[in-house]
Amino acid sequence: MDADTQASAAEVVDPDALQWDEEVDVAVVGLGGAGVCAALQAMESGARVMGIDRFGGGGATAISGGIVYAGGGTRHQLAADFDKDSPDNMFAYLQQEVGDAVPQATLRRFCDDSVSNLEWLEHHGARFDSAFCPYKTSYPLDRYTLYYSGNEGFAPYRDHAVPVPRGHRPVGKGLPGSSLYEPLRRSAEAMGVITRYRSRVTKLFKDAAGRVIGLEMQSIKSGSFAALRHELLHRAAKKIAPAIPKLAVRMRAAIARIEAAHSRPRRVRVLRGTVLSAGGFIMNRPMVEKYAPTYRPGIPLGHTGCDGSGIHLGMGAGAQTDRLDQVSAWRFINPPMEFPKGMLVNRGGERYINEMLYGAAVGKKMVQENEGQAILIHDERGFREARAQSGPGKAQWFQWVPALLNLYSNCKHAPTIEALAKMSRIDPDGLRATLDRYNAAADGDAPDEFGKDVEHMRRLEPPFIAINCSIDSRRFLCPTLTLGGLVVDGETGQVKGDDGGVVEGLFSAGRNAVGISSENYVSGLSIADCVFSGRRAGKHAAEGVARGDAVPVTSQESGDCPRPTEAATS
Repeated sequence: MDADTQASAAEVVDPDALQWDEEVDVAVVGLGGAGVCAALQAMESGARVMGIDRFGGGGATAISGGIVYAGGGTRHQLAADFDKDSPDNMFAYLQQEVGDAVPQATLRRFCDDSVSNLEWLEHHGARFDSAFCPYKTSYPLDRYTLYYSGNEGFAPYRDHAVPVPRGHRPVGKGLPGSSLYEPLRRSAEAMGVITRYRSRVTKLFKDAAGRVIGLEMQSIKSGSFAALRHELLHRAAKKIAPAIPKLAVRMRAAIARIEAAHSRPRRVRVLRGTVLSAGGFIMNRPMVEKYAPTYRPGIPLGHTGCDGSGIHLGMGAGAQTDRLDQVSAWRFINPPMEFPKGMLVNRGGERYINEMLYGAAVGKKMVQENEGQAILIHDERGFREARAQSGPGKAQWFQWVPALLNLYSNCKHAPTIEALAKMSRIDPDGLRATLDRYNAAADGDAPDEFGKDVEHMRRLEPPFIAINCSIDSRRFLCPTLTLGGLVVDGETGQVKGDDGGVVEGLFSAGRNAVGISSENYVSGLSIADCVFSGRRAGKHAAEGVARGDAVPVTSQESGDCPRPTEAATS
């Protein structure tokens, strides 16, 4: 199925003439991080809420590291003796990362609400702590729960705001995204959110005035053999996707076939507002090829449901989209800590960034300005140091395993920098000049051209090594995720229409919409935006219209429906 035909245009109907199977105040389409926050907030605002998910809920949040970017003086910052943060300080830093992705007033409110949003998560059962990680890393070991998750400590960011750690890691092991999500899900169900799992929304309904007043979903019968097969295939695809992506693609195709064969339609009348929170579109490879082709060589990072269906539902209802070409490429070279002491260069032998910066900042420069090229230049001493820094207990397994694989299977060794350049297809004159400047800065004889601190540099001496870190490297994989989506009103989360107004009754949140992290990504900013935008959408959707008096039609079924076909996920 073509990326632009996944969801039909919203159908205009007479709401009283159509037969409805269920009726609620608020419907939330996609129960990941943003969706569950929207559902919780809508319930707290007095609405009758239904949460609909193609799978069993959780989305990309539940399989992530669970980091929440929070600041302004959280109790965990204060407990770790970081008392210099404030909403103003947080705003000054994030202005540099967020740019014009959202209005300044929206970013200001995001910072002002950060402490209360973290407390709200804890109220609903999420657990955080104040154990500070004392070194820079892309993701901390299990014993640390507070760390510098962005570029706060490096120039030019530190010149505008006092560096403070804001990465709040949930208590848990490995990648504890589920430790963040599951308490929220349990809280939502305890509060009475109606859930319809294994159900895919395929159509929105509008009334004659253009207001979204309902939806149609395709559901697999709860408890059926088809539902069991669907769930087992989904779990397997999630687990193997990072290691065997081609097999995961075939599993997703099998999931879509189950949905096509065993789903049946159900219509839900929505009295107040519908929230689209179905994630981004990184798993829809034709859609990535269309909107962000330079990122297509990267590997998709996300959930099977991150296929753009929520975006297309909004487009079918007349919504604006923006920043669909914005993708985050995660070119992390730390840990091991020795790696960023080397030089990252393009095929011209030129450096283009401070190697200590956050991996998404490196990836953005790599793709947008250097044709996806990145070759790490180091020396044999660095090779030995990096090997000593990699292994169990020294980093997370998903950090040290790739490091060792690249040290032993993706390294070129040469006695001179010119020989290394020839082996690596790098301009030798350019690389020699870059090396000379780098060594002068490392010796303290000249400032580094990219503001890298001398303690993060070391003179590189022969023999030399090179590791291919380019976006298309099949040994040093580069995860990617989409950042654009539906345009929403910064005050309410209401979807904006192509005509310049808003689509009445329709809201969006999380990666389904343009948000705080749609310009630059730092760890925790996306989930923090899920909380912020999810609560915003849930609150205003619940205030949409007067509550109806009709008794909702109940059902014992829950399910999923057909998603993109095999072509859209390969």
